Amino acid sequence: MSKFDAIIIGAGHNGLANAAYLAKSGLKVAVLERNPYIGGATVSRELHEGWKYSNCSYVCSLLRPELVRDLELPRHGLQVVPYGGGITFMQNGDHYGNYYDRNRRYREMSRHSIRDANAYERYSADTQKQTRLIRPFLLKRPPDPTSLKLRDLRDLAEFAGAFLEMGEEGLADTVSFWTKSVGDYLSEYFESDVIRAHYAGSGVIGTALGVFSPGTAYVLLHHYMGDVDGNVGSWGFARGGMGAVSGALASAFKSFGGEIICDADVGHVKVRGGRAVGVALRNGDEYDADVIVSSLDPKRTYLDIMRPGDLPVDVVNKAENFKIRGSSGKLNIALDGLPTFQGIEKDSVLMLGDMHFTDNLQRLERAYDDWKDGTWSQDPYLDMLIPTQTDPTMAPPGKHMMSVFVQYAPPLIKGREWTAEDKAGFEKSVIDQIAQYSPDFKDLILHCETRTPKEIEAEVGLTEGNIFQGELTFDQLLFNRPFPGYGQYRGPLGGLYMCGSATHPGGGVMAAPGANAAREILRDLRRPNIVPAGYSDD
Repeated sequence: MSKFDAIIIGAGHNGLANAAYLAKSGLKVAVLERNPYIGGATVSRELHEGWKYSNCSYVCSLLRPELVRDLELPRHGLQVVPYGGGITFMQNGDHYGNYYDRNRRYREMSRHSIRDANAYERYSADTQKQTRLIRPFLLKRPPDPTSLKLRDLRDLAEFAGAFLEMGEEGLADTVSFWTKSVGDYLSEYFESDVIRAHYAGSGVIGTALGVFSPGTAYVLLHHYMGDVDGNVGSWGFARGGMGAVSGALASAFKSFGGEIICDADVGHVKVRGGRAVGVALRNGDEYDADVIVSSLDPKRTYLDIMRPGDLPVDVVNKAENFKIRGSSGKLNIALDGLPTFQGIEKDSVLMLGDMHFTDNLQRLERAYDDWKDGTWSQDPYLDMLIPTQTDPTMAPPGKHMMSVFVQYAPPLIKGREWTAEDKAGFEKSVIDQIAQYSPDFKDLILHCETRTPKEIEAEVGLTEGNIFQGELTFDQLLFNRPFPGYGQYRGPLGGLYMCGSATHPGGGVMAAPGANAAREILRDLRRPNIVPAGYSDD
């Protein structure tokens, strides 16, 4: 039996960020990871010789720059290379090219609609208003409006003040935005089917909702509020794959004296006298600590590694009712060369960004209809990238790696488990869609790793394969995340905390939940706060 000051369960990016700050404060900290490798969903793996896959999370933007600077992650090997552009291919042979250059984007939009080209600046400005509203609160504890504690009242006043500064019209727009569907929101600005479809995908990625479901406009915002090198809304590739993010966090953690223990599958949290006092592994090993932090989602934390008799009944009920609905799959493909796509040259800047094949909102909604019917989308929405064009370290010279994120894929097929035949059918629907727009694509495939929600849950521990550890709907945001009464990182027992994406501010490779939880833990331990807050250069 080993004794630590703090034990973090799970070596995903949030667990590692939490551990890094606790260790930096001088605590003796251990991170326990059930897999033989670290990273959780933020991982790079060589599953085909010579190719490195970002086989879960695949792009970087939301990682908080305050944490990158404070933990000196570039010194620990993190390099994020921005990419621009993107394209949506159309069934009629045309396409919409989303150029990073403002003038080229205007000309391209004008091809489809002069009205839309002129509306884009208004759309961008209105969306950025919502981004500026929420970004300062990403690295803060969400205030509890039901609490009468002075700290909560003060923080609530600050939060309310940010909304009131928007004025009466801005406040009305904000309330409307947070409750609106992404399809309705985009239709207020754009009339072109393909332009609306191109931007709508960000409102449903990782979400068990359709483009006309209320609340999906916020999901779009969630994907817009990151940045690369200070360019808000930009996305980039972590050089060497997304495992570079968790690798840098792990290196920073170890530099502060922390210890990572792999192949450490936690069986249950030990409780004594109403406090969490340690963990017992499934292999019989035990570790004690005054602080136990779970980076797992509420269902796995409270229904799996906690014994029911150790928890209040209401917490068990809330964990059972917490919305975690898997909706996504992933294909990682090793290619013998760069595919050819209809209508664009191989050296086009549009090839460097995200590629889509769904050219109207109705196709997106029908893809969601398949999910509701209990099967994978026959005409799926794909978010596809070829990162080796920007980061050649991920494949041998002259070869390429393709990342394909897929909406929709249910956790169960017609109420039963996925079979090998189901998985093959899911893979075929994705490859066939790409091949419709790329005549040589199938001939270039050397290896394909296909991941349904079943594989994502089994390997990474994301319940139902939900990449956000829980829906990003209005009822599960801020102080309601994961659920009322426990939205400030503290669990129902003394010494028990949560730091995963199921806590504020939510999912994505952000590290904010881990850092925020560390701040609250240090406060409870009466240690100096060393975790940065706010946003200094907005």
